[in-house]
Amino acid sequence: MPVSIVVGGQFGSEGKGKVTLELVRAAEEKNVAVVRVGGPNSGHTGYDRSKKRFALRQLPAGCIDKNVDVVFPAGSYIDVDVLLDEIGQLDYPHDRIYISKYANVITQSHKDWERNSNLGYSIGSTGSGVGAAVMASVARNAENFSLLRHDAEHCEPLAKFVCDTSHLMRVWMAANYRIIVEGSQGFGLSLLEGGYWPKATARGTTAASALADAGLSPRDVDNVTLVLRSFPIRVAGDSGTLPHETSWEEIAEAAGLNRNIQEFTTVTKKLRRVGSFDAELVLRALEVNNPDKVVMNHLDYVGGLDDLMDSKSKLSSFIANVELQIGRTIDYYGFSELDIVKVHRENA
Repeated sequence: MPVSIVVGGQFGSEGKGKVTLELVRAAEEKNVAVVRVGGPNSGHTGYDRSKKRFALRQLPAGCIDKNVDVVFPAGSYIDVDVLLDEIGQLDYPHDRIYISKYANVITQSHKDWERNSNLGYSIGSTGSGVGAAVMASVARNAENFSLLRHDAEHCEPLAKFVCDTSHLMRVWMAANYRIIVEGSQGFGLSLLEGGYWPKATARGTTAASALADAGLSPRDVDNVTLVLRSFPIRVAGDSGTLPHETSWEEIAEAAGLNRNIQEFTTVTKKLRRVGSFDAELVLRALEVNNPDKVVMNHLDYVGGLDDLMDSKSKLSSFIANVELQIGRTIDYYGFSELDIVKVHRENA
């Protein structure tokens, strides 16, 4: 069972790309492949070994070191221009990119439809065309729906990457590859399980949804990692309920930070909304995803790594309170965009 899944637990932007990259680097298997589900409506950020930053919308952040095979399965949505641009940015080896012939291709008509739909204002959509491409696929050429589905098999610029990805991954697994599925967005935005419809994305965002998009079996999976943040975010505008909404300034002041910690979305470059930790959302994410490991990022918004050694520090108290509320231990901590750490805190 050599398949790992990385998913988000709070509306996205939890740091899934960084976590996937860490799993790639820590993999015991000689060969690793990263599967990117979803589409270019969300960004994944990672740093290569020289600490150069890459904010990717189409390629998975787990491929930044250029040492893995990259798969776009049938459940992926591809903006060809974005993909080819990112391949160029990374100078990624073309012979290590594999795209299902059934993968969905986003066209200009899909993007135009979304941008004329008012969804950008009404739900905070990025207008990247993913939702319209999903609708075109579901409409199945209905006469009363104008958008058409396009796939990778009939997209000439993608021709050299097209193959049977499900069969290929089955061959890889037989050869003891580690396959890591890098999910997109996060729980709360899921069309199926989030509970925030219509202020949601056009797809499922759970581990089960990511696995289905990847074209793999539940019997292939041996671990699921749920990624959280200390302070969850939502995108700018009328993007839906954010329990305990606060401000970046209040968070910085409470932690005694003398720096600007404001975050902006990768795709639209708009200031993110931010809220205090919401245990109710995370408890639901835990129930639906049933993860083996939990990562919490952005702990530098509460304290520093050294504070973990003091059981009475603000950071240790914050983590202990989170663990009490969600009924389980946080396995890994993130204090920067570069990595995650596993630290044993001293007992009180």
